[in-house]
Amino acid sequence: MTLDSREGQSVPDVTFKVRRDGHLIDVTSEALFKGRNVVLFALPGAYTPTCSSNHLPRYNELADRFYTSGIDDIVCLSVNDPFVMEAWGQHQEAENLTLIGDGNGEFTAGMGMLVDKSGQGFGQRSRRYAMLVRNGVIEKLFVEPDLPGDPFEVSDADTMLDYLNPEAGRPSFATLFTKPGCPYCTRAKEQLQRHGIGYEEIGVGQRDVTSRSLRAMTGRASVPQVWIDGEYIGGADDVTRFFAERATT
Repeated sequence: MTLDSREGQSVPDVTFKVRRDGHLIDVTSEALFKGRNVVLFALPGAYTPTCSSNHLPRYNELADRFYTSGIDDIVCLSVNDPFVMEAWGQHQEAENLTLIGDGNGEFTAGMGMLVDKSGQGFGQRSRRYAMLVRNGVIEKLFVEPDLPGDPFEVSDADTMLDYLNPEAGRPSFATLFTKPGCPYCTRAKEQLQRHGIGYEEIGVGQRDVTSRSLRAMTGRASVPQVWIDGEYIGGADDVTRFFAERATT
């Protein structure tokens, strides 16, 4: 059976060992997939560079778009033991995902995705791929090409979301430098919330960030200083102007 012919077939019927609340529990393929719409992405290993910096984080970032497009769960699968997957999830931004360790490689082998990475000291691992599964049946499968290195071209979250719902769009995100008790910071955050933009705060005077760093980056030492989708906006008044201008275009 070729990899492409897996579409239209049922996922392998296996039992995974998963660590939750300090205990090992059994989770079956049936429990994960039956009667549900699931996106599963598989990768060579927890803590590996592409998996940690790109593959997993982007699925987590776009999770709300998947869920509003009819997906019930997003599963990240790797041929790692449950302890490793639990620890990796705690060190990643993975709160919107379900991490599953295919410790014995049974699911991966059943998918025809088991590959020998002994040359890197990994042993048997999974090819990098992503699939859309409806009620246990594979609707769409994106498999990375069998090339040297670690190709990452088609199993990414954006490709899967475009297949699932081309009209889903992408969420905006903001980062802002703030200080406790700053009313202008509060006003900027309220504006971001009102426009449905998630944000992350960086406290000046915390995390090794000082006003010197802020001035070096922006030419200002006042807070807040706000970036939206990679664009430097400025302070609270600048945020107000940004949204006002966007409303007129």
